[in-house]
Amino acid sequence: MKARQNRTVEFRHLGNIDYQEAWNYQSHLFDDIVEQKKANYSLPVEEQRLCPNYLLFCSHPHVFTLGKTGSLQHLLLNEQQMKDKGISFYKINRGGDITYHGPGQIVGYPILDLDNFFTDIGRYIRSIEEVVIRTLAEYGLDAGRIEGLTGVWLGYKAGEVPRKICAIGVRTSRWVTMHGFAFNINTDLQYFNYIVPCGIKDKAVTSLAKEMGHEVDIKEVEEKLKRHFETVFECHLYESHSMSIGAQAQ
Repeated sequence: MKARQNRTVEFRHLGNIDYQEAWNYQSHLFDDIVEQKKANYSLPVEEQRLCPNYLLFCSHPHVFTLGKTGSLQHLLLNEQQMKDKGISFYKINRGGDITYHGPGQIVGYPILDLDNFFTDIGRYIRSIEEVVIRTLAEYGLDAGRIEGLTGVWLGYKAGEVPRKICAIGVRTSRWVTMHGFAFNINTDLQYFNYIVPCGIKDKAVTSLAKEMGHEVDIKEVEEKLKRHFETVFECHLYESHSMSIGAQAQ
């Protein structure tokens, strides 16, 4: 008998938050879902508790993060240079290589129990990409994928200059997800010059503002992302109005 599915997703906006604090917070939610799933395994389906799903939006102060399969050689600054420029650095437990987070980005952390949706990591990553692709289409931009690479690209067709506008890196355990995507909106792209983004040397990085020729309302983009997330994941997104990051992240 197939377990019941929870197709509701609680949305929480964390604002501009320190990377470590956000990592602790999503780890807390992630661990709670994993522990609940473990408890469910020993129960009949009718007694199992539905596992929750979350979508977190935030931005971070300047920070480089290196995934577990990444190379330190792709970080082009030393420790003192990063300190002088006010950039933090973390080795983290997601897949992928090195990337940058900073002001002007929308960072999205879907913390989903994929048993509520579909148990296919490839499809999950493609679905996140699809949310961003559909959002960019509303700005008249033709975005897509490049075979063998993750993320969302402009200039992805043969003969064009590929420009990455959204990076994706995830971690999963027992079909529960964490980490997610970094979507460049009004991002200062010079910070990508200090790394080899995602370990890819022959492609460029861009932002929505650069492509549009002017700054873009981030709140407007967030609303479009949320709407397309609901459509692509066939879920109901609702917003939490009562939360305490400090209390839940400990």
